[in-house]
Amino acid sequence: MSSWLPSLNGLRAFESVSRHLNYRKAAEELHVSPGATNQLVRKLEDAVGGPLLEMKGRKLVLTPIGAVGHEGLSLPFRQIADTVERMRAMTGTQRFVVTTTPSFAGSWLVPRLERFKEANPGIDVLIDSTPQIVDMEFGVADVGIRFGVKDHGDLTVYRLFDEELCAFCSPRLVEGPPEITSLDHLAQAKLLRWDLSQFSWAENTRKWNYWKHWLAKMGAEKITPRDGLRFSDYNLAVQSAVAGQGFVIGSPRVLQDLIEANLLVNPFGRGVATDIGYDLVVNEVAMERAEVAAFVSWVMAEAGAVMEGSDLP
Repeated sequence: MSSWLPSLNGLRAFESVSRHLNYRKAAEELHVSPGATNQLVRKLEDAVGGPLLEMKGRKLVLTPIGAVGHEGLSLPFRQIADTVERMRAMTGTQRFVVTTTPSFAGSWLVPRLERFKEANPGIDVLIDSTPQIVDMEFGVADVGIRFGVKDHGDLTVYRLFDEELCAFCSPRLVEGPPEITSLDHLAQAKLLRWDLSQFSWAENTRKWNYWKHWLAKMGAEKITPRDGLRFSDYNLAVQSAVAGQGFVIGSPRVLQDLIEANLLVNPFGRGVATDIGYDLVVNEVAMERAEVAAFVSWVMAEAGAVMEGSDLP
């Protein structure tokens, strides 16, 4: 058995897996692939000389060695996160991290962020745009804006807005030829797709972004969607639509700036109401910081939302 300490990356990977009991969720938290997470845990097992996790039926469980590791590592990693936060506070700089999806950051948040900076010149904001769900308990981020997530754990949740989905395209695509004036014309149009299959958090949102489901909700279930370009990055799907390469399913609230600039239009004048939406989430510790509270209030005001019973400035 090795006499030296294992790598910190291996310990961090195991701590995350032991907490979630799920390699995919741990990988999303660590911003690496499930395979890389598994490999780090395997190397740690080699270093300590025994298995840390095992499958029982379809569930991942801790072995006795793993249980000891989980108990001993969880508190130190939390303490590390708290210590880093105190170190940042001593610099005198008001800084915090916001995690959100690349699509929301690029289409809605970043174009408005200068207004927050102008109103709060002493506050630095770091936008961590990632399609993964970040575990905010361990100081990775202070504020999160999430889409379609139904269980936020112990975080405080504010609904920014409910999701409505419409079909958008470039105005010149509508003008044709051939001219597009009704849903029936979508049978011959190129339909752009956002591929969410790789994200475990997207279970609640996948169906709403499928053209077949959207068409059925619009009363056009007889239309068979044509094949079109597929994107793992939603921003690229939107840019493809702006370039006149097809229709994309999108939110009027998120794509508001592009709509107002007449870069995207909804030729059908209506959309589909969904059971999902955009939520702002924050933990209680972060919310005690004035800069975080100011940002939360600003985002809610930009979204036109009202925080019931809120004491925020």
